[in-house]
Amino acid sequence: MTPDFDISHIVHAPQRIDPAFLDSPVLTNAALDAAIGCHVLAKAELANPIGCFKGRGADLFCAVALEAGEPVVSASAGNFGQGLAYATNRRGHACTVFAASQANPVKVEAMRKLGANVRLVGADFDAAKDAARRHATQTGQRWVEDGAEAAVADGAGTIALELIAAAPFDVLVVPLGNGALLDGVGHVVRARAPQARIIAVVAANAPAMKLSLEAGRAVATEQADTIADGIAVRVPIPSTLGRLRACCDDVVAVSEHDLFLAMCLIHRTLGVMVEPAAAAGVAAMLTEPERYAGLRVATILTGANISPALRARLLAA
Repeated sequence: MTPDFDISHIVHAPQRIDPAFLDSPVLTNAALDAAIGCHVLAKAELANPIGCFKGRGADLFCAVALEAGEPVVSASAGNFGQGLAYATNRRGHACTVFAASQANPVKVEAMRKLGANVRLVGADFDAAKDAARRHATQTGQRWVEDGAEAAVADGAGTIALELIAAAPFDVLVVPLGNGALLDGVGHVVRARAPQARIIAVVAANAPAMKLSLEAGRAVATEQADTIADGIAVRVPIPSTLGRLRACCDDVVAVSEHDLFLAMCLIHRTLGVMVEPAAAAGVAAMLTEPERYAGLRVATILTGANISPALRARLLAA
């Protein structure tokens, strides 16, 4: 655990977060357990106003880190942008979100419906982030970087408080994008369930975070070409790496094939349709079943905002 971690921020966070994002269910299924060889506890962050976990951190950030009426600028693959749009709209802030030109159209349309001014710029998320940062500097608006804001991580950490209260687990397997989720839940588990191991999961086609945590420095990649847009990081945030490394025991990579297999397995056994990043934890279990055999393994189904093409592919599988 990092020396500056204070769990009280997360313990008190639910008082500031819209209740619509709290107390998500933990899903279990005997057929899922049998397919993997362990007991899976799937925290489903799906049935809320934006269909993903990002509302927790975005709403907390807007509650504690913004001045009244302060406009914000951010970049997103779509889910954090939805959370920020939802939170700023209900709290009276203007919100501009930059996304890649090829961003998931379902997420883009949702951000716009929630009130964000969405600008499509660049070939990928990190290119859109560069443009967003420049825009924030030029306009003097508040720059909000998912993964770098403490309140965003604290909001995500409330997921772990609920998981620990729901059932004991031996391992927590966490999808790893820019790191707010791992930062929040990882530090809570270190403090409240220190016996549990924490495994972070990246897409093999977007390995920058794994390479960076293993090297102890930011390692950018030329591409992040994965169906899991929610964890498609090409350029890590250097200042966060120390905190992230302190709250996970290992970082693993999963293939595109296993991400899709995990989506299919989740759909078949749990009856929910998740986007690829949300299936990363189950994909990790499928990749290395011997690692989890006989254990109680928790994971987080982070979102349900699947692209139309992937939805059609999943339904046809």
